[in-house]
Amino acid sequence: MKSSQRAVRLTVQISLLLALAATSALLLLRTYLGDTEKVYKSGTVTEVVQQGPVTIDRVQWKLESLEEYTQLVNEEMKTISLDQPAGSVIIVAMVAITPLDGVKLGASGFSCTSVLRDDRGNVWPSQDAFGFALPTRCSDDDHPFARNKAGQLAQVFVVPRSAVPHLSGIQVETRTDFRRVLLTR
Repeated sequence: MKSSQRAVRLTVQISLLLALAATSALLLLRTYLGDTEKVYKSGTVTEVVQQGPVTIDRVQWKLESLEEYTQLVNEEMKTISLDQPAGSVIIVAMVAITPLDGVKLGASGFSCTSVLRDDRGNVWPSQDAFGFALPTRCSDDDHPFARNKAGQLAQVFVVPRSAVPHLSGIQVETRTDFRRVLLTR
């Protein structure tokens, strides 16, 4: 076999190998990136919205503020008990919640849970602050929500002091559409 024929044959083989590798990579990535359930289960934020409003499961969310506190007090100026380790601060997210048509209201009604997220991917769940001036849950009988009318909700989070400069906003999600939305401040 002549050296020119070998060079052509080697070039064809390398081209075929590159084409097969590219096709394999494309099929693998398309399967993974096109599967919204896999993306959701990996914890990835699917949408980022500046304050909102955004609708999740027939509930409209709008982030109004994120405020830092060292402690919370009730109407009688007594400290509200929270699970707060040393070196942590309290973050209160003020949120406007609007339950839309089709949402069940009352004690066993709609859920309005969110988590606080930072720019490193860390999340903190909200805590109930019994005695706080605003409701911290949507099923609070003392502060009922009305359908199609915005109501104030205080989401209370306890985070390490070192995380405060990295806080991004609150994250709300739905498993029915595999949506995870970050409402930024």
